[in-house]
Amino acid sequence: MFRMATLGMLLGMLMASCFTFCLSHQNSEFALTNPEKSSTEERERKETTAEEELDPRVLEVFHPTHEWQALRPGQTVAAGSHVRLNLQTGEREVKLQDEDKFRNNLKGLKKGKRLDINSNTYTSQDLKSALAKFKEGSEMESSKEDKARQAKVKRLFRPIEELKKDFEELNVVIETDMQIMVRLINKFNSSSSSLEEKIAALFDLEYYVHQMDNAQDLLSFGGLQVVINGLNSTDPLVKEYAAFVLGAAFSSNPKVQVEAIEGGALQKLLVILATEQPLTAKKKVLFALCSLLRHFPYAQQQFLKLGGLHVLRSLVQEKGMEVLAVRVVTLLYDLVTEKMFAEEEAELTQETSPEKLQQYRQVHLLPGLREQGWCEITAHLLALPEHDAREKVLQTLDALLATCRDRYRQDPQLSRMLVSLQAEYQALAALELQDGEDEGYFRELLGSINSLLKELR
Repeated sequence: MFRMATLGMLLGMLMASCFTFCLSHQNSEFALTNPEKSSTEERERKETTAEEELDPRVLEVFHPTHEWQALRPGQTVAAGSHVRLNLQTGEREVKLQDEDKFRNNLKGLKKGKRLDINSNTYTSQDLKSALAKFKEGSEMESSKEDKARQAKVKRLFRPIEELKKDFEELNVVIETDMQIMVRLINKFNSSSSSLEEKIAALFDLEYYVHQMDNAQDLLSFGGLQVVINGLNSTDPLVKEYAAFVLGAAFSSNPKVQVEAIEGGALQKLLVILATEQPLTAKKKVLFALCSLLRHFPYAQQQFLKLGGLHVLRSLVQEKGMEVLAVRVVTLLYDLVTEKMFAEEEAELTQETSPEKLQQYRQVHLLPGLREQGWCEITAHLLALPEHDAREKVLQTLDALLATCRDRYRQDPQLSRMLVSLQAEYQALAALELQDGEDEGYFRELLGSINSLLKELR
């Protein structure tokens, strides 16, 4: 029994050994393996295969010509060939380099320079060096352009020093505006100057004083007072052109306006308008008066105190002065609306006592117009034949409506004139509509007439 048991144990151990040996030599398809280790081994196997494919000893050598040819995968080219990537087809193309360039590359190689086979072989240092040279080249190019431009400017224009020197040799002096105005004032004020020279000096001076700074410069050296005194001249032409200069200097220039009032310009202008003078002289004087009064409430106060409304009424009623009548009416309209706008602006800004508004409140223009008969004078000017004149009169009638409403209603001539003009402009407005003008000029005038008639009923 003991012997049988020993044989059984030996047999079992033998069978276990045989089973273990068989498992160790089993096919790998049925073996238990690690997935990660397997994939790594597969990747290494593929890379080894790819390296073998790229081995220069295995690749097919392509022999290029002087024409571009497509390079297939797995082909290689000899050193010195010109390779490019065709961006349209996506293929690499190759051809032989030009012999001269190839020789130059070989010479560079012999001198220790790296052979430039394709653009991908540039080092970072090469690129930096090339960029530095590019910047230097662009700076040199820009410098050349600047020098060329400066040379062109020098050819076209000469320095002011050269011009002054040349003018001095020709006895011609370059003057500033200030120097020119001083010279013109001296010419005008000189007793040795003829009438023609004085008029020419004033005519030239008017051109310069249109500029605000020049007008103030005229004031700074006393030239303004010289021109104001020219209004006292016995010659109508001198009065006319002196007023012409003053009108240009006063326009929208408060500093000059203040000095003109203090220099007695307002009184002198009113005297000329109140006396017998040529129409041309009165036109220029009225222009100067309008420039002095606009946007200057203090001057408007002085105008009323000096009887300015009476002077203008006499001027309008004077025979042959119909042209000036429209300008006078326009001035009155501007003064009335100017005060209204100042009051409206103060209400919008909620300022109860701004200095300018207080000055305007001291200008009692509307009562003066009513007292001196301007309601009737303005209404009768509708008889003027020009459409432009009628438009300005209608504007003034509307501006004076609150002050002159009862006077308008009591004036039968005004009612007849408005009805007549209504019929005339209805016909003209109809013609405008026929021509396709929905908002024509005559239609606007007709609207003003209809509005005024409605207010007077």
